[in-house]
Amino acid sequence: MVTFTDFNPVPITQQGSGKPVFEVSNNVTQPITNRVMKRIFDVLVASFITVAILIWLIPLLGFLIRMSSPGPIIFMQTRTGRNGKPFLCFKFRTMKYEKGAVFSQAKLKDSRVTKIGEFLRRTNLDEMPQFVNVLLGDMSLVGPRPHPLLLDEQYWNEIDGYSHRYYVRPGITGLAQVRGARGETSKAHQMQHRVRYDQLYIRRQSPWLDIKICWWTIKSMLTGKTKGW
Repeated sequence: MVTFTDFNPVPITQQGSGKPVFEVSNNVTQPITNRVMKRIFDVLVASFITVAILIWLIPLLGFLIRMSSPGPIIFMQTRTGRNGKPFLCFKFRTMKYEKGAVFSQAKLKDSRVTKIGEFLRRTNLDEMPQFVNVLLGDMSLVGPRPHPLLLDEQYWNEIDGYSHRYYVRPGITGLAQVRGARGETSKAHQMQHRVRYDQLYIRRQSPWLDIKICWWTIKSMLTGKTKGW
């Protein structure tokens, strides 16, 4: 059983290495066996994917990405992790590279997205490097999706319970994503919808629910039926 207690989150403006970007008073209680099982599941699956798939997928997709547009293969962005601690989130680059570009959320039919990037986004393959984030302990296979810092800053105090999503490790996939609450969140009601799914997941998280969400994610990748806004 996971429980929430009320608290007043206070944004922290100083961004030190490994220090929380946003204050999160984490009062979640969960059986230690569930936490241990979740971490073991994460490490086993991420290790298998890294050895069996990423070892050849990164060079292959890296070649196609570079052929599509010049720039780095892997896109690295600082995002908020568990308890507000920032980390570098890895993704295959899906947009045209512009050094020092200001953050702007990807939109539907965004002109910055490359041809190969469109395919990677539609199939969720752009998230594959995040299995390395799982091995590093920054992420889990399943959990609320980590947001860029500017997006967190925008909604942190605007949406009730927004900071609750950082009670747990962020995930490569999550309940919100498999239920269609993915993609651009330029409107407050879109983010509120996602946050409600994140809160529901945190309350009901279990190894069995994680397995089901992983299966739903794989199914959507195979069928190409990834809902968005």
